[in-house]
Amino acid sequence: MTKRLILLAGNIGAGKTSLTERIGERLGWKTAYESVADNPYLPNFYENMKDWAFHLQVYFLGHRAEQHIYLAELPESAILDRSIYEDAYIFARALNHMDNLSDRDYQAYLRLYRLIVAHLPKPDLLIYLQAPVSVLMERIRRRARDIETSIDEGYLNLLERFYEEWIQDFDLCPVLTIRSDDLDFVHKTQHLDIVVQRINEKLSGRDELVF
Repeated sequence: MTKRLILLAGNIGAGKTSLTERIGERLGWKTAYESVADNPYLPNFYENMKDWAFHLQVYFLGHRAEQHIYLAELPESAILDRSIYEDAYIFARALNHMDNLSDRDYQAYLRLYRLIVAHLPKPDLLIYLQAPVSVLMERIRRRARDIETSIDEGYLNLLERFYEEWIQDFDLCPVLTIRSDDLDFVHKTQHLDIVVQRINEKLSGRDELVF
C-alpha cells in the first residue's frame, strides 16, 4: 500500500480526535495526538495568558514539527489529529487578535514557523472537520474538560472565521471537507464507512465532495 500522511484540522469540538482514533483502527494507520497532559506550559498559560502565550506557542510548534517529521518518516501510513499549520494561522493569530500575544512576539513566532514548515514533508491530505458553533459548544460542555471551561461562543466564532479564511488559501495538499454534525462516525459504522470512502476517493484524485 502507498504510504500516506493525513492531517486533521478543525475547530475545538469538531471531532478530530474521535475521527483519528477510528480511522487509525479501521485502516491500520499510525495515529498521533495533540500534547495536552504533558504540556509544561499550559498551567502557566491559563494563569496568565499574556505572559505565557509566546512560550506555549513555541512549545506547540516544536512538538507538532517533531510529530509531523516522525509520522512522515514511518513506513506505514499515519494520521495526526491536528496540523502544525493551524497553530500559526488559527491559534497564534487568535492570541494576537485578543492582545494576549504582542505583535512583536507574533511576528517572531511566524518567522520561526515559516523556517520550520518550509522543510517539512508535504501531507497527502488535509481533512477539515466542520460543525456549527452551537454544536461545538454542546460537545465541549458534555466532555467537561477543565482546560476548556473558559471557552465561549465568541472565541469559537473567532476561530471559525480564521479557519474559513485559512482553508480557502491552503494549497499544500488536497483538502477534504466533512460536516461532522451530519455524520456520527463515532457510533454509526455506516457513517464511518462514508468517511473512509471519501478519504479513498480524495487520495485517488477524484473531485472534492463536501457533505
